Amino acid sequence: MERDRDMTEEKLINAIGELIVGEGFESLGVRKVADQAGVNKTLIYRYFESLDGLIYAYMKKHDFWLNTPLERPDVSDIKGYLKTFYRREIAECRDNIALKRLKRWELSSDKDFVVEIRAQREKNGVQFMEMISGFAKVDKEQLQAISALMDAGIAYLAMFAENCKMYNDIDIQSDKGWEQIAKGIDALVDIMIK
Repeated sequence: MERDRDMTEEKLINAIGELIVGEGFESLGVRKVADQAGVNKTLIYRYFESLDGLIYAYMKKHDFWLNTPLERPDVSDIKGYLKTFYRREIAECRDNIALKRLKRWELSSDKDFVVEIRAQREKNGVQFMEMISGFAKVDKEQLQAISALMDAGIAYLAMFAENCKMYNDIDIQSDKGWEQIAKGIDALVDIMIK
């Protein structure tokens, strides 16, 4: 029985992403999501309490900052660790169209579950800063500011790339353009980390 519930929850969570990619965020509704998942709409209420609860589950499952393990990096290659970390963030932000659209919607939302997700991201981000601040050439406040700009830049450009090809003469719809951005981040890591 528990396995059936897990499978149904997974179908519903996947249906959220499929509908957002196929028809846009505005298309989401309890009946439409249930139909996409091939289940009865009452299961959304039973398992997630509401459509918002289901959207929350989708975001928790797919959000980069909520799902990145923050293990202490190998101190012998902290720069390599950070460069790989930011490249993973770029890849995840670029690849998940549904999450990009949800993040764009999130910018104008004050729903309780969105506030909770932001708080969880912030908590993880603070832990990340604590973990790497001892390796920085710059003071902690500068490290926080530079990291905030890199994270915000990645998220913004990934969202913007859906509707705009060029940004600062960089093709943000191409792998080549994103490699240029990643190399810029690599250069910042080299500047700010011992």
